[in-house]
Amino acid sequence: MKLRNCTKKWRLLASALALLAGAASAQIQLGREFQRIEPQRPVAADGGIEVIEFFYYGCPVCYETQPFLSRWLGTAPEYVAIRRVPALSTEAWEPFAKLFYTLETLGQVARLHWSVYDNFHFEDLRLNDEKIMVDWAARNGIDRQKFVETYGSPEVTAKVAQARELLKSYEVRAVPTFIVDGKFLTSARLAGGTQQVIQVIDHLVKLAREERLR
Repeated sequence: MKLRNCTKKWRLLASALALLAGAASAQIQLGREFQRIEPQRPVAADGGIEVIEFFYYGCPVCYETQPFLSRWLGTAPEYVAIRRVPALSTEAWEPFAKLFYTLETLGQVARLHWSVYDNFHFEDLRLNDEKIMVDWAARNGIDRQKFVETYGSPEVTAKVAQARELLKSYEVRAVPTFIVDGKFLTSARLAGGTQQVIQVIDHLVKLAREERLR
């Protein structure tokens, strides 16, 4: 009898949470929490729903968004593909963009992406300074010479140029900004906060999926 009552309570709770999620989704409006991009841009994800994150390692709001984004990615549908793109609003942002693409080329983003944020914001480590960056990479187990060669490579230079063009293409003016399926744009500013923007992204992923299936 007690088990039956407990099960009933859990079902009621689950129903209440579903209603709350539905209510939150219903409050997300075009022109307020997100914008539609016209015309729709092509996506890199092969058959999946691409989510582009425009970010800057030096941005505290981008840093604040990371735990919410990581948590969401852990439960997101398998058809969701995240694509991180470092923003280059000024030339002073280029070292951080090159750092990201160097880590990506070396297969170290998954391990060290969050560490860049932590070390820069909490330990005041100037990781946008190339010498400090190289020392940091070596301390984190990356071969010093390999890092330097990759950082200055044509491959990384080309990726930075592509990021700059993508930023212009989507007319991104603030970070963090997110593009969903090449057709929706949202940001922490539009959504009303770092936690709220993840709720908007989740809504837009579902909306993009629905539109594809029509």
